[in-house]
Amino acid sequence: MRHATLALLVALLLPTSAFAARLVTPSSFHAGQSLVAASSSPGNSYAVGASVVLTAPITGDLLAIGGSVVSAAPVSGDTLLFGGSISSRAKVSGDMRAMGGSIDISEPIDGDLVAAGFSLRDSGRAAGSTFIIAANTTMTSGAAGPVTIYGNNVSLGGDFAGDVQVVASGHVALVSGTHIRGAFSYEAPDVAVIPSSAKIDGKVTYTNASYLPDVGTSRALAYLSIGFFMVARIIGALILAGLLAGLFSSFARTLTTRVTRMRVRSQLLLLLLGFGIFVATPIVIALLLLTFVGIGLALLLLILYALLFALAFTYAGIVTGSLIARRAWGREEVLWHDGVLGMAVLSIVALVPFVGLPVVLILMLFAAGTLLQTFFHFAFPHSDD
Repeated sequence: MRHATLALLVALLLPTSAFAARLVTPSSFHAGQSLVAASSSPGNSYAVGASVVLTAPITGDLLAIGGSVVSAAPVSGDTLLFGGSISSRAKVSGDMRAMGGSIDISEPIDGDLVAAGFSLRDSGRAAGSTFIIAANTTMTSGAAGPVTIYGNNVSLGGDFAGDVQVVASGHVALVSGTHIRGAFSYEAPDVAVIPSSAKIDGKVTYTNASYLPDVGTSRALAYLSIGFFMVARIIGALILAGLLAGLFSSFARTLTTRVTRMRVRSQLLLLLLGFGIFVATPIVIALLLLTFVGIGLALLLLILYALLFALAFTYAGIVTGSLIARRAWGREEVLWHDGVLGMAVLSIVALVPFVGLPVVLILMLFAAGTLLQTFFHFAFPHSDD
């Protein structure tokens, strides 16, 4: 699919040089919200608009860009169309390139066809090669040259003069009476539906390509995703703890000193305070959401609740690292790597089965109570502090 996308981009960009080279010839430019070009002019034609409808013959090349593009007039040169919905209802004497959500081609193309979109229906017949990338592709009139299709569901009908190659992640089916004069090779999860009235002159090659992973692969991908998420979460927590410890080292040192000087009774009270906030706040938020007036207050309280426990988890790691630094090196100053060290210790403890998560939760609730007490003393200072 990567090679197909690259080939499509190259094919779509090739006409650009031709258009640029022909700017020296007489050209007509049209732009508007809802554009209907009903008058013919010599040379190339360029149209841009939310809705573009072309009804006058074009003697040169055509470039049209819009939300909806309808080309209902014959084009003597090449055609390049971009739009959410594209409809080509007249003959194109040159090559045609189209990219859009829904593409409908109902008249012949004398040159090559390169198209990409969500759904494509081709009832014309390209005289040159055909290259299509679409989720759902339907060809009803065949093609005079080789055909290459990448997509999900592919339906083929008509007379195909050359080889046909299909790579599909869904179903491949041939309509009754389809005639492929060359080889038919396709990759799909299931064997193509080929009716008895369909005729294939060349070799038929089928490659079983299941794009859905099996049970073992799905389990491995799930474990890999969980592991990646855990590693990313740990790295993010380490970076955040290091930043807060380095930028607000004085606050971290004050918090650590407060913790070390507390009595056991005070520590238990702060743990109960953090537990009370952890349990009671969601109940208060739910009650506020029952009233129209309290919705805004509930949202604000929810943000503060999430911020408090995010800080509690981070500062639990910072305080742990600071306490380790004081015990090991006798240093009271808090450095950024103390926060990284403490958060790494908490991350390792959290991986211990049955015990790790409760221990980290207790430390986080204690840190939340300590932060609330510190913020309260900062907002309402006492003379004895």
